[in-house]
Amino acid sequence: MRNSFAAREGARLLKTPSPRRRAGRRRLAAVCGVLALALASGLIGSLTAGGQDPRSPETGPFSYFPHQ
Repeated sequence: MRNSFAAREGARLLKTPSPRRRAGRRRLAAVCGVLALALASGLIGSLTAGGQDPRSPETGPFSYFPHQ
Protein backbone atom coordinates (compact mmCIF):
# COMPACT_ATOMS: atom_id res chain seq x y z
CA MET A 1 0.00 0.00 0.00
CA ARG A 2 1.32 3.45 -0.96
CA ASN A 3 2.03 6.06 1.64
CA SER A 4 -0.32 9.05 1.30
CA PHE A 5 2.54 11.41 2.24
CA ALA A 6 4.92 10.17 -0.44
CA ALA A 7 5.98 12.65 -3.12
CA ARG A 8 3.90 12.26 -6.25
CA GLU A 9 3.37 14.15 -9.44
CA GLY A 10 1.59 17.47 -9.11
CA ALA A 11 2.01 20.55 -7.00
CA ARG A 12 4.81 20.35 -4.49
CA LEU A 13 4.64 21.80 -1.04
CA LEU A 14 6.86 24.78 -0.37
CA LYS A 15 9.40 24.73 2.40
CA THR A 16 8.48 26.90 5.33
CA PRO A 17 10.99 29.59 6.19
CA SER A 18 13.31 28.91 9.07
CA PRO A 19 12.83 30.72 12.39
CA ARG A 20 15.95 32.74 11.68
CA ARG A 21 14.58 33.89 8.34
CA ARG A 22 11.21 34.75 9.91
CA ALA A 23 12.97 36.78 12.61
CA GLY A 24 14.92 38.60 9.92
CA ARG A 25 11.72 39.44 8.09
CA ARG A 26 10.12 40.73 11.30
CA ARG A 27 13.20 42.83 12.01
CA LEU A 28 13.16 44.24 8.47
CA ALA A 29 9.45 45.02 8.74
CA ALA A 30 10.01 46.83 12.05
CA VAL A 31 12.90 48.89 10.66
CA CYS A 32 10.90 49.78 7.54
CA GLY A 33 7.93 50.76 9.71
CA VAL A 34 10.05 53.06 11.86
CA LEU A 35 11.62 54.66 8.78
CA ALA A 36 8.23 55.15 7.13
CA LEU A 37 6.86 56.75 10.31
CA ALA A 38 9.87 59.06 10.55
CA LEU A 39 9.52 60.05 6.90
CA ALA A 40 5.79 60.68 7.21
CA SER A 41 6.16 62.74 10.39
CA GLY A 42 8.99 64.78 8.87
CA LEU A 43 6.92 65.44 5.77
CA ILE A 44 3.88 66.47 7.80
CA GLY A 45 6.04 68.65 10.04
CA SER A 46 7.62 70.43 7.08
CA LEU A 47 4.24 71.01 5.45
CA THR A 48 2.59 72.37 8.59
CA ALA A 49 5.48 74.54 9.77
CA GLY A 50 4.60 78.17 9.22
CA GLY A 51 7.05 80.69 7.86
CA GLN A 52 9.25 82.16 10.60
CA ASP A 53 9.25 85.93 10.98
CA PRO A 54 12.90 87.02 11.17
CA ARG A 55 12.00 89.62 13.83
CA SER A 56 10.40 87.06 16.15
CA PRO A 57 12.51 85.81 19.04
CA GLU A 58 14.04 82.40 18.65
CA THR A 59 12.41 79.81 20.86
CA GLY A 60 13.53 76.27 21.36
CA PRO A 61 15.13 73.96 23.87
CA PHE A 62 18.40 75.93 23.92
CA SER A 63 17.02 79.47 23.69
CA TYR A 64 17.45 80.02 27.44
CA PHE A 65 21.21 79.63 27.32
CA PRO A 66 23.18 82.77 26.44
CA HIS A 67 25.12 82.56 23.22
CA GLN A 68 27.15 85.05 21.23
